[in-house]
Amino acid sequence: MQEPSFLILTSLAREPQHGYGIITDVERISQGDVRLRAGTLYAALDRLQSEGLIAEDREEIVDGRLRRYYRLTGEGGVRLGEEAARLQRNARAAVTRLRAHESGGAA
Repeated sequence: MQEPSFLILTSLAREPQHGYGIITDVERISQGDVRLRAGTLYAALDRLQSEGLIAEDREEIVDGRLRRYYRLTGEGGVRLGEEAARLQRNARAAVTRLRAHESGGAA
C-alpha cells in the first residue's frame, strides 16, 4: 500500500471526514512530511472506494458548496490493521539490524 493511501485510511479511522479535513489530517499525522494535493487525494479516494476500503458517509452544503464525507469500511479497517502490522515488522527488523551494525555485529 502506498503511503498516501495508508495515511488517508488512518485519517478516516478516527471519524468520517471531507476532503479538506483529510488533507489537513494527513499532514498532521505525517508531521508535515506528506502534503496531499486535491487531485492526488480525489484520485486516491476514488480508488479506495472502488476497492471497498472507504465509502461515502454523507454530503452537506456549506457556504453553497457540496462537502462530501468519507468513512472507513470494515474491510478498510482490516486492511489498515494489516498494513500497520507489516510496517511495524519491517521497522523492528530495520532497528534490530541498525543496532547490530552500530555495535559492529551482525543480525
